[in-house]
Amino acid sequence: MVLGLKDLVQQARQAATEISPEEAQQAIEHGALVLDVREPREFLERRVAGAKNIPRGLLELKAAADSPVNDPELAGHPEEHVVVYCTKSPSARSLFAAQTLATLGYTNVRVLDGGLNAWGDAGLPTEEGT
Repeated sequence: MVLGLKDLVQQARQAATEISPEEAQQAIEHGALVLDVREPREFLERRVAGAKNIPRGLLELKAAADSPVNDPELAGHPEEHVVVYCTKSPSARSLFAAQTLATLGYTNVRVLDGGLNAWGDAGLPTEEGT
């Protein structure tokens, strides 16, 4: 059976736990790592205040503990509470990122429902630039 993009996104959504911007804010206040999986250009334009940028295309390399180029803040901490987001919902990038992290053993990954757009609409803090 051949799957299309919609099928893959649906599978990832079924496995993911999506949370509202307000729930994400609470998780962040309690120490969750905020992971922006968009491209660097998008990240520089606007992001959740305090977010870390690891583009979706580099996630496996940065999150795997045995990767020679891993990110020490993320890799090797599978119990870390992580809030993943991209621009909007439905978002293939954030859902696929959550799925990848789960495959790598991360157990506390949540996807920001509505992404950065919903975060901003809720009046929550964003930042831009370097």
